[in-house]
Amino acid sequence: MKYNLDLIRCAYIRGTIKNNSNWDISEELLTKDLFELSNSEINEIENIGKEKELKLYYFKEKEELPRVSIVLGFLRNICPNSLLDVGSGRGVFLFPLLQEFSNINITSIDLLDRRVELLKNIKDGGINNLEVLKEDICTYNAQDNSFEVVTLLEVLEHIPNVLEAIKNAIRISKKFIVVTVPSKKDNNPEHIHLLTKEKLTNMFNSCGVTKLKFSGVNGHLFLIARKSDKDDR
Repeated sequence: MKYNLDLIRCAYIRGTIKNNSNWDISEELLTKDLFELSNSEINEIENIGKEKELKLYYFKEKEELPRVSIVLGFLRNICPNSLLDVGSGRGVFLFPLLQEFSNINITSIDLLDRRVELLKNIKDGGINNLEVLKEDICTYNAQDNSFEVVTLLEVLEHIPNVLEAIKNAIRISKKFIVVTVPSKKDNNPEHIHLLTKEKLTNMFNSCGVTKLKFSGVNGHLFLIARKSDKDDR
C-alpha cells in the first residue's frame, strides 16, 4: 500500500495533536493505522486541523517538479531499502517520495527547527517508515555505509563547506549519492555557490568517487554518483 497526500496530511495533524495539544479527538482516530482510516475518519481529522488553523497548505496537491520526477525515476530503477534525504525542508521531494515508496526506510535531516518539527509531527502521526533528525550533513555522525542512497537535492548550493558535505555523504552512503543543484545564477540570496559539472566532478573525484552520471533538467544539474564496489563493502 502507498501513502497519499491525504494520509500524510492526517499524519501531520495527528502528530501535532500528540506532541502539542489536548484537543478533543478520540484515541482511536489518534492511533489507528493510517491505511485503515475510512474516508469519514480522514475528513474528521482534517476538519480538526482546519479548525485549529494548522499549516495545511504544505500538503496541497501540486504538479510534480521535473527535478523531483527524475530522482523518483532513478529510485524506481534501483529499489533501495534505505535512503537519507538531506535538507528535506517543506517536503518538496520528501512527500512525493513517501507517496511512491512506503517500504523504504527513510531518514530525513534538516537544520531548521520549524522544518524538523513539521516532519516529526508527520512521523509521529503514523508514517512508520520515516525517521526525522535535526542534523548537519557536514557533521552528521552516522555509521559508514548506513544508507543505500543519500539525496542532496537543492542543498549543496546553500552549504559553505560543500566539499565537507560531499565527503560525509559519501562516507555514510553505501552505494549512491544523488544531487540536484541550480545550473545557472539566480536571485536567491541563500544560494552561495554555483556548482558546475566541472566543480562537482573535481570534488567527488577528490573524495575517490569517479563513477558520475550527469544530466540536466529544467535549469538544474542532476548527478548520480556511485561508489565503487570496493567502497561498497
